[in-house]
Amino acid sequence: MGALTVKPVTGAIGAVVEGADLSVTVEESLVQEVRTALWDHQVLFLRDQYLDIPQLKRLTQAFGPLQRLPYVEAVPDDPDVIGVRKKATDRKVAVFGGNWHSDFSFLAHPPAGSLLTAVEVPEVGGDTVWANQIAAYETLPPDLKEVVDGRAAIHVGKPHGVKFAPKGNRLSMIKMVRNDPKADRETHHPAVRTHPVTGQKSLFVNPVYTARLDGLSEAESELILDRLYWHATRPEFCCRHRWCAGDLVIWDNRSTLHFAVNDYDGFDRLLYRTTFSDDKPPFA
Repeated sequence: MGALTVKPVTGAIGAVVEGADLSVTVEESLVQEVRTALWDHQVLFLRDQYLDIPQLKRLTQAFGPLQRLPYVEAVPDDPDVIGVRKKATDRKVAVFGGNWHSDFSFLAHPPAGSLLTAVEVPEVGGDTVWANQIAAYETLPPDLKEVVDGRAAIHVGKPHGVKFAPKGNRLSMIKMVRNDPKADRETHHPAVRTHPVTGQKSLFVNPVYTARLDGLSEAESELILDRLYWHATRPEFCCRHRWCAGDLVIWDNRSTLHFAVNDYDGFDRLLYRTTFSDDKPPFA
């Protein structure tokens, strides 16, 4: 194995990591280098890894304990892994993650991060985009910063609950629980969270799971949240990944939003995903 190299892909977020074969058991020193690169760049892209599911799970545990996610069906016989699939015959359907979001932010302990490995990818399309929420917070207009500093945001499991249930939104090949009233339970998280490793502050709201800001009604929150979402996903905060088979992507869910682009009708796409927690108390 050659020396590890980390090459940023934009000025704000993301880096390509070369010189690491993570399909084999690796030394702790190398894992620490990769972890450090993740905290520095928030999203890491590694080509030609071709991880199978046991390898993917083993690597995930180098970042934190495996976290099983509710409301989404895992692959057969392995509750720790989700198959993110869309088939060529799935046309005009929604895709898993097809809006800006931070994964499962409505949970009391949202995931710390995730890994995705690509098995089959379309000839064109199917990219994923990430947005840096540290940069988003640091550049907030003063009036918005005044609103969110010290304020909680209210998160609910909108796609899975009753109150915000999507209408006519068939999802491609992934079975999800719908219309479960338990998913409408409200969870309070700071609208600006502090990263438990780096101590950096980041914006922590998203249109999929944030229902309102604490102390404001949904109607009062709507205009503010719309401004926050527009700002949080400005192009200069983003990077976009074109998938190839064998790719591995690792991202920090605590300080990013991401978006799965649904522009590949007529092609098969399959990725396997695992999730890790940070095994820490709820963030402040």
